[in-house]
Amino acid sequence: MSTPPLPDRKRALVSRLLQYALVHQVLGIPYNEIVIRRTAEGKPYLECDKPNLELPNFNFNASHHGNFVAIASEPICLVGLDVVAQTIPEKESVEDFIESFSSYFSGLEWFNIINAGSSHQILSEFYRYWSLKEAFVKAIGEGVGYKLDTVEFHHKNWENIFVKVDGKELKDWKFWLLELGKDHVASIARVHPMFATSSYKRTLKRTQFNNEEYNMGLNLPNASFIFRKVEDLLPSNEEGRVAPCLSQNCALVKD
Repeated sequence: MSTPPLPDRKRALVSRLLQYALVHQVLGIPYNEIVIRRTAEGKPYLECDKPNLELPNFNFNASHHGNFVAIASEPICLVGLDVVAQTIPEKESVEDFIESFSSYFSGLEWFNIINAGSSHQILSEFYRYWSLKEAFVKAIGEGVGYKLDTVEFHHKNWENIFVKVDGKELKDWKFWLLELGKDHVASIARVHPMFATSSYKRTLKRTQFNNEEYNMGLNLPNASFIFRKVEDLLPSNEEGRVAPCLSQNCALVKD
């Protein structure tokens, strides 16, 4: 039996706590010195003047929906994260619900969605594509105005995922789609900092890396989620901290 969805205000609060806990644990910055701001498009970023040689381009992204709140970070590449609960409004059919979003998908994606099988399978397919698109735009710091129908995802049973934009495959991206228990999925995107929007790029410590540095960042293994309780995110009197992690660092909270 699944837990009831978290109220929006509670999810937003837990998301904020996750961001502070991540920065504190990974970078060792005291909670009262952490400053997190947002770009004009709403992308969160850490305002920090102290460079970290082990994590030269530390950035993070948080997402919440349904029963889950999650966060992911990267040391070099940009990260985008999106969590979705596969739900629809009451008294509305799956077919009617997804139809209002059809303009956000390419012809191929829409064909795959509506031919996925049962209503439940159609809804699951819809949300998988939607989550990947959200992770894509969140990674580069774009807002809601991005033309999502030009972003087309390809996959083999939701493995080996790659993206085409305006019909051209983008080689500097990596994607993962993760199942989070009953009817919840998370998508993670990783990309070169040069793809950041201008406003987001100004917040990054470095946007230029040599091939060796960049390939190391792009090809880091994708870390699995670490489950935490809300009380684990609160400031404590502990003196130690989590050592910097060169692989993607993700944490996830379930109510």
